[in-house]
Amino acid sequence: MRELFPAKQVMGFLFSLILTAIALAVYFFDLSFTAGLTILIVTAFVQALLQLIVFMHAGETEDRWAVYGNVYFMIFIALITVFGTLFLLVWDM
Repeated sequence: MRELFPAKQVMGFLFSLILTAIALAVYFFDLSFTAGLTILIVTAFVQALLQLIVFMHAGETEDRWAVYGNVYFMIFIALITVFGTLFLLVWDM
């Protein structure tokens, strides 16, 4: 019976709820902009990795390094897009 219980998914769900509560606490506590944004960014990335690994089963296939490589590439492209947009529009270069 123990092998039928999805302990990994339940722990992932509880950890996801804790991360959401931490992110929600930023709203209720009067934190500085820098501290609040730092907490939100860190919890967002941790929760995205948690969702990818636990619930989307990214590391359970034979080609898991291809999946992780694609994720790293997507993050790289997203960062280029965000900082390229900031470079062009905000910093007026």
